[in-house]
Amino acid sequence: MKVKLFVLTVILTAVVLFFTQIPGADSLKAVFRLTDEPGEVIVRGISGSALTINISFGEDEVEQLIRELQTPYPVLFLDMEWAERFPDIIALIKKKNIPVGLLGHAGEEYEKNIPALMEQIEQFDAHFGTKPLWFRTSDEQFPLSLRNALWDIEVNALGSTVKWLDGEPPPVLEGEIISLPHHREERIRLASLKKLNETRQYQALENVLFTMSVKTKRIPE
Repeated sequence: MKVKLFVLTVILTAVVLFFTQIPGADSLKAVFRLTDEPGEVIVRGISGSALTINISFGEDEVEQLIRELQTPYPVLFLDMEWAERFPDIIALIKKKNIPVGLLGHAGEEYEKNIPALMEQIEQFDAHFGTKPLWFRTSDEQFPLSLRNALWDIEVNALGSTVKWLDGEPPPVLEGEIISLPHHREERIRLASLKKLNETRQYQALENVLFTMSVKTKRIPE
């Protein structure tokens, strides 16, 4: 009996250590695949609202944004060229245990250049100690070669239900995945973000998706 209890304790300890060592440990970070076959891009869950922010530009304003984020945290999609320039902000993201995904370039750039994807994944791994769970192109276009590559390496292609920047917040859609930009040419203001936040209660992305009835977009070959 004591032997069985000891073995169970060891297993539970290993599981806890496994999840706490991975970025975003407050949400499930084990490698998993949500689509049934290559060619599908996740664009919506079933219930609740999930927030995602694409970051490829900025320093002080990004740091302020990250410092003001509260749980449940959005998923931050990070451009690796930006990440290389601001290690202190990356350290802050990891300290707050904010979930992150990999933000790529425009989809067409991967049609004949899958090695570029692999290089970005290696950069992500160097920063966070694991490959990304989520990948999004900057324009949310996912050519077939890219979708096949993501399928092979067990990284989920994540689009969005709603892209938003400013103005009146969009109506709430159950299972929505909202995408906000923070790029050189367009970036969300904190005032606009607060205005959006007043209109809905967010959940972690996995909670929005894990009814196991996620909605995907089939892209013609």
